[in-house]
Amino acid sequence: MSEPLSVQIWSDVQCPWCYIGKRKFEAALAELAADPEAPQVEVVYRSFELAPDTPVDFEGTPVDYLSQRKGIAPEQARAMIDRVSGIAESVGLDYRYDDIHQTNTVLAHELLHFAKAHGKQLELKERLLRAYFTEGRHIGRADDLAELAAEVGLDRDAAATALAEHSHLAEVKADMAQAVAYGIQGVPFFVIDDRYGISGAQETAHFVAALRQAAAERAEAPA
Repeated sequence: MSEPLSVQIWSDVQCPWCYIGKRKFEAALAELAADPEAPQVEVVYRSFELAPDTPVDFEGTPVDYLSQRKGIAPEQARAMIDRVSGIAESVGLDYRYDDIHQTNTVLAHELLHFAKAHGKQLELKERLLRAYFTEGRHIGRADDLAELAAEVGLDRDAAATALAEHSHLAEVKADMAQAVAYGIQGVPFFVIDDRYGISGAQETAHFVAALRQAAAERAEAPA
């Protein structure tokens, strides 16, 4: 196959299932990489804001946030957090919800587009997720985001300028509009080769099968 398969992943950097789905998808890529006949894959992350009305500095805990957002009792919210944390642990992730700063993610999405323009999107995506879920870092403020950009090798001042000028906001909005066009209502959502959609943090085997099928169908298509 001359061209790699394109995989676009709509996700949010404060979505717990997106980080879990990322690990399961990465396991699929690792499995494919061991097969010389398997397709090459090119990954691009797309923006999806789960809660664009969230303030930058939410006053309360993640339990408070989830309880208010879903209209459920705090005990139910805590049970949901404990469940997803257990699933995260099963794929090697250590979610520390007691340290999380609930926030607005639009600037983080803008920064991911900045990173894409400079060849560092995959590195920054991982850095943002780890910062949010395991390190208790704030990912909603420009200064904090510029520091995280520098940690993956991006120019801190250029990143700060891009955020101050909202240089990539139009791209964030375009991603959101495309999500609406595709009918995406939740994330993670994977679009393979602009033809197949996979919703949710599926098991690794499901991703492997989908990628192989897409590659096989492309190979069989008339030139």
